[in-house]
Amino acid sequence: MKTLLVVVFVLLLLCAAPLIYLVSSNETVLKLENPPKVIAFQTPVTVRAENSHGVRWVTLAITQDGKTTETRIAQAKEQSIFPKRNEAPVIIRANVGKQSTPSLHDGKAKITITAVSNDFRGKSTSVSLDVDVMTEPPRVSADGAQHYINQGGSEMVTFTPGGAWTEAGVQVGDYKFRSFPLPNHPGQYFSLFAYSWQNGPETPAFVYASNPAGTLARADFTHKVFPKKFRASTIPLEVMNLDRIVGQIDPNNQIKGDLVERFIYINNEMRKQNNKVLADLRLQSEQKFLWFGAFLPMVDSTVESRFADDRTYTWQGKKVDQQTHLGFDLAKLAHSPVPASNDGRVIFAENLGIYGNCIVVDHGFGLQTVYAHLSEFLVKQGDMVTKGQTLGKTGATGLAGGDHLHFTMLIDGVQVNPVEWWDAHWLKDRILSRMDVTLDEKTPSGGYPAPKSRATKTKKSKRR
Repeated sequence: MKTLLVVVFVLLLLCAAPLIYLVSSNETVLKLENPPKVIAFQTPVTVRAENSHGVRWVTLAITQDGKTTETRIAQAKEQSIFPKRNEAPVIIRANVGKQSTPSLHDGKAKITITAVSNDFRGKSTSVSLDVDVMTEPPRVSADGAQHYINQGGSEMVTFTPGGAWTEAGVQVGDYKFRSFPLPNHPGQYFSLFAYSWQNGPETPAFVYASNPAGTLARADFTHKVFPKKFRASTIPLEVMNLDRIVGQIDPNNQIKGDLVERFIYINNEMRKQNNKVLADLRLQSEQKFLWFGAFLPMVDSTVESRFADDRTYTWQGKKVDQQTHLGFDLAKLAHSPVPASNDGRVIFAENLGIYGNCIVVDHGFGLQTVYAHLSEFLVKQGDMVTKGQTLGKTGATGLAGGDHLHFTMLIDGVQVNPVEWWDAHWLKDRILSRMDVTLDEKTPSGGYPAPKSRATKTKKSKRR
């Protein structure tokens, strides 16, 4: 009797196994890739659906005010009741917005993605996402002024954004520059921007306004770019004190390679890392004017290197690296006082790789000054400083061949030629007059005397 029961039980299991296999179903793993927070007229949506049995179909539904509109956005070539194995994930791309759902209006809505497994049971899985509907596009119009810009230099444009927008500014090539409300002009904005030393006259520039739905409005503004021919020099590494320079920056030999290889890494990769740190400081800029009048250069100093000098580095007669020097190297006596170029707030005061002991002063609205290779700090992060106040003393820290000040300026993270900002007339004509503000000049007529250029008979330089 027991044997019979065992046999019957085994037969039942054998009969049930195919049925169990048939009705088994896997849950689909659904993922919205880069899910939109806002949808507009036509907003792309990407869905990843993963089920080892495969996916029979996928639907997208949008619900607003209790009304739901559903669309099938994917369907298997064949439907199966027998579960498959190891089916590859499915990537579905669709559009959602007012074009496909005309009843949508500005406000809240919900997107629901549903996938059905491709097996006998056809198990459903859903994910939902709350979104804002923004059907009105952004608009923007630029001022009618003629803008003259030097390659590597600065400029300012005013414009009026409208419609539904959350971000507006100026774009020059791949660089974006933020905008801020224009004082005494409700609804208007201004943007300080730069034509990087890399951007020639052919580089497009325009004002833009956009929203989180990805809708972009742009408008051209009248401008003329003057190309600049930057100086070039060759620096044999043999004339540099590599032991001192590399040892100071990498005292624990964390950079692999011989002395020249370590220098090249510092000059190349570390330079990129350090410049990113400087660029990211734009996010700490205050949205108010902290400066007045022309910026102060290091008076009575000698110019050792200029902005955007092209430097070729050689070792044993062969080129081993090439970099662009984005600033002015200004030399006086060793350990000379370094004056603040204008009023502002110290937002950085520490060692920064190739820049050595470095101070960054924020002047508001994305405008910042950089003081590098210092031997001593006399201010700290958070200090408010005034034009001419001593920030520290010159030195040879970082990637420096001798005692000097490396000085440069940043506009929203992009390094620019500071010469223009030393000129009171340029500042008044190009910046202040267009903003309808009168920041007290308090500067000598014509601004401060520019640093003197050093007469030189050779193209070789020991400065960084």
